[in-house]
Amino acid sequence: MKRTDGANRLAVGVDLGGTRLRIVALRDGAVAWRRAAHAIALPELSSVLPTLLQRNARGRRPRVAALVVAARGVWTSRERRVARRGLAPLAARVAVIPDVEAALLGALGDRPGVLVLAGTGSIVVGRDRRGRLVRAGGLGPLVGDEGSAFWVGREWLRIQDGGRGRWLATRPDAVRRIAALAPTVLARARGGDRQARAIVAAGQAALAALATRVAARLRLPAPVEVSWAGGLLADPWYRAGVRRALARRVVCRWRAPGADPAVAAARLAARMRDGR
Repeated sequence: MKRTDGANRLAVGVDLGGTRLRIVALRDGAVAWRRAAHAIALPELSSVLPTLLQRNARGRRPRVAALVVAARGVWTSRERRVARRGLAPLAARVAVIPDVEAALLGALGDRPGVLVLAGTGSIVVGRDRRGRLVRAGGLGPLVGDEGSAFWVGREWLRIQDGGRGRWLATRPDAVRRIAALAPTVLARARGGDRQARAIVAAGQAALAALATRVAARLRLPAPVEVSWAGGLLADPWYRAGVRRALARRVVCRWRAPGADPAVAAARLAARMRDGR
């Protein structure tokens, strides 16, 4: 495949989660710039991203060779195709993948293992030596997201006065607002609050159960390599509880993420740009 010229070498990765939008641009293998903003809906990205790109290019419209967007809720080929069509004018090559795939790639590279992701939502995904992917969870706030920031916040609201919960539930940004309660619940749990500790322990156990299911379906040999992603699991205390809960089920070896999802998406864009 013909390589692009030097002026058109920018590879851009986007990590669009439930709370934050993160963008990384690579040029010649190095990070040219990063940017973060509040999360938006995927269809809005086609109008928002050019402005963000231009702002980092000192007012000039940069020429993007390849763009990879890692977003929530794009599992089927049709969903990816529709999203890619809307983003096509932004770059010479465009791909849309689930955010958890970028997180897995960033955390473990091409190695087999399991990624536990818990941010606003939650999901566990694993890959075996043949590259086969299996996931558990990720069903959204209405029927899933066990152990996520939203789940922790919602469980806390259940045991509090109902007035605040009813008010939050009517907000258009209810999921984000409820997820924002999670740090308070974790702080109370660390401080010894029995109700908060019970919620946190249940969330940690739920994530461990999802990881166990994925490892079993893939028949990963022990010790299973496990890594993490997401804002909630960035909390070492919460992550340690998940680690203990998983150790009771699976012999595993935890590995710190090699790169964040936005960087992983940008590296994948660079490979697309170079025809690899």
